[in-house]
Amino acid sequence: MRLSDRQFLLVTATALLAVATHFGQLPAWLAMCVPTLILLRVAHRRRTQRKVALWLRVPLLFTLLAAIVMQFGNVFGREPGSALACAMLAMKLLETESVRDARAALGFSAFVLMSALLNSQGLGITFAVCASLVPLLAALVALQPAATPTPHVWRSELKTAGALFGLGLPLALAAFLFVPRLGAPLWGSPGGFQDARTGLNDQMSPGSMTDLLIDDSPALRVTFAGAVPTPDTRYFRTLVMWDFDGASWLSSGWRRPGSAETLRTLAEPVDYEITLEPSMRPWLPALDVPLDVPLDAPADARMDSTHTLAARKQMGELRQYRLQSATSYRLGETLDERDRARALRLPAEFNPQTLALAEKWREESDSDLAISRKALELFNASFHYTLAAPLLGRHSVDEFLFDTRAGFCEHFSSAYVVLMRAAGIPARVVTGYQGGWWSTTGEYLLVRQSDAHAWAEIWLQDRGWVRVDPTSAVDPVRVEFNAASGGAGPDWMYGNWMRNLRNQLDLVNRMWTQMVVGFNAARQANVLQPLGISKATRSQLLLILSSGIALILLLATAWVLRGDKRRWVDALDAAWRQLLVKLERSGLGLQPAEGPQTLLSRAKQHLRDHPVQPRLKLLVECYVRLRYATAEPAPQDIRAFANQVRALRLPGRGFGKR
Repeated sequence: MRLSDRQFLLVTATALLAVATHFGQLPAWLAMCVPTLILLRVAHRRRTQRKVALWLRVPLLFTLLAAIVMQFGNVFGREPGSALACAMLAMKLLETESVRDARAALGFSAFVLMSALLNSQGLGITFAVCASLVPLLAALVALQPAATPTPHVWRSELKTAGALFGLGLPLALAAFLFVPRLGAPLWGSPGGFQDARTGLNDQMSPGSMTDLLIDDSPALRVTFAGAVPTPDTRYFRTLVMWDFDGASWLSSGWRRPGSAETLRTLAEPVDYEITLEPSMRPWLPALDVPLDVPLDAPADARMDSTHTLAARKQMGELRQYRLQSATSYRLGETLDERDRARALRLPAEFNPQTLALAEKWREESDSDLAISRKALELFNASFHYTLAAPLLGRHSVDEFLFDTRAGFCEHFSSAYVVLMRAAGIPARVVTGYQGGWWSTTGEYLLVRQSDAHAWAEIWLQDRGWVRVDPTSAVDPVRVEFNAASGGAGPDWMYGNWMRNLRNQLDLVNRMWTQMVVGFNAARQANVLQPLGISKATRSQLLLILSSGIALILLLATAWVLRGDKRRWVDALDAAWRQLLVKLERSGLGLQPAEGPQTLLSRAKQHLRDHPVQPRLKLLVECYVRLRYATAEPAPQDIRAFANQVRALRLPGRGFGKR
C-alpha cells in the first residue's frame, strides 16, 4: 500500500526531528548534509511518486559511510554510531514509499531518538526527545488501515498521539523507579568518547584551555554548610603540574603516601558538598585545599601528596561528595631536596631572554617576595587578558613576555612559574576552577567549564606553598567574577540580566540533575525506605515493578470499561440516540425494544400536524436505509445524518398534551 502525501510528510517530519536531537554531536558537514538530503527527498516526491533510483542511492550510501569513517576513524562508539544512524535514517527515506517502509523508518527514528540520550541526559535534550515522540506516534496512527476520515485529520492524529503519550507516562515512571540499574553505564562503548565531554586535562600548553573557557556548560555545583567563601578564595584545586618540557606542563602523577605535604589550618575549615557533572576525567575538584579524602567519595578516590583528589576510574556519571577544606593554611612548610629540585627544573636551551630577566631580578632583589612582585608588576604594566591570544613558537615564554604580551590564565601562570624557577624560587602550576556564580534562589555555587583557571604556587621559607594568581595582576575582574567577565565572551551573553536568567534556568537544571540524572543504583536501593525496606534488592524492585504495572493496567482497563455505554455505539447509533433524546424531551415516551417504524407512527400521533413531521419522517427513513439496507454506510452519509439530527428542532414537552 502506497503512502499518501500526508503520511509521508509525517514520517519525514519525525525523521528530521530525530536527527535534530543529534545536531550538537554531529560534525558540521553531516549536520547540514542529512537535513538537506531529507528536504530534497520531500521535493523529489512532490514531482514523482517513485523511489529515488537505486543507481543514485548506492553510491550515496557508500560515500556517506566513507566520509564517516574518515571523520572518526571507525563506525564503533557513540559519536560515529550516532552519525551513522542519522545518515542511514536519511538514506531510508529515499526508498520509503510503502506503509511497510514507513513503519521501518519510524522504528529507526525511535532508535535515533533513544541514542540521543546516550550523549546527554540534560533537561533540554530530554524534553526535545519527548516532544519528538508525539509526531512519531501521530505518524503511526496515520499509518493504521481503515481509519475513518474526519474533517480535521491532522488534529485528530495529534490528539490521539498525545493521548497515547500521556497513557505511557505512568508506565515509564514505574520503569524509571524500579527497573534495576547497573552499577556502570550500559553505553560504555569504546571510541573517542573522552572528547564528548569537556574537562581539565593532565597537561597544559598555550591555547589548550581555550575550548574550556568558551564552554558554558556546568562543571560542578557547590552547597556550603556555613558561610559562603568570598570570590577571591573560590579556587577549586584539581591538578598540580611540576614538569615543563618547553611547550607543555605535565601533571605530577601520584606520589608515595609518605611524601604527603603537611597541611596546617589557620582558620575554621569550610564544610561543603560538590555535585560533579560527568566529565570522563578522573579528577575530583576541591576547594583549595582539601583536608582529607571525602568519606562519601567514590570507593577508589585517593589524595595525592599535593592535596589533589582523583579516582581510578573516569567520572562517567554524576558524582556527589562532601568535603572539608581550609581556605587559610600553611601547606608543605618543609620541602625535601627531591621536590625542590623538581620545582626548580627547567628544560635546557629554551627561553633565554626569560632566564636572563630572572637572573637580573635575582641580583637586584633581596627576597623571593620581591622577585614575585616584580613579575606581577610586569604583567600589570603592559599585558592584557584575551582569549584570542597569538600562537607561540619554540620559545613560548620569551615570545609571550617580550613580543605578544597577550593571553589568558595559562599563559600568565606558565610564564610566572618559569620566571620564578629561573630566579631560584621553587614554583609549580595548579589548574582547576575559579569563581562561579552564586544562585541566591537555590543557595548554591554554580561553577561552569568557562570558569576553568590556572594559577601558580611558589614555595617560601617559613610559609610553604603560597598561591599566586598572575592573572589577577592583569585582570582583577577575572578573579572577582569569572572568566566571562574577564573577556571570555560577548557582552550581551554575560550581562547582568542574562547572568540572572541563566542562574534561574540552572536552578531547574540542578533539580533535574539531582532528581533524574543523579538517580543511580545507590539511590534506587533506598527508594523503598518508606515501605520499611532499607536496601531494596533486585528481586524486590522487580516485584514492585510488576505489581505497579499490573495496577496501572487494571486502572486503565477499569477506565475504558466504565459504565458509559454510549462510548460503545458507533457514529450512526450515536446520532440515532441523539434523535431519541430529542423526541423524549418533546414529551414522547419511549418504549423498550421499539423499532424505528413503530416509533415514527407514535411520533406522528404525538406531533399531529406539526410542520416538523416531514423532516422527522425523512430522518427515520434515512436511518433505516443506512442501518438495515447498507452493508457499510459511507462516512460522509453518516456525517450528513448526524448534522441533520443536530439541526432538528422539536416542540416542547407540552405540545402533545394540547
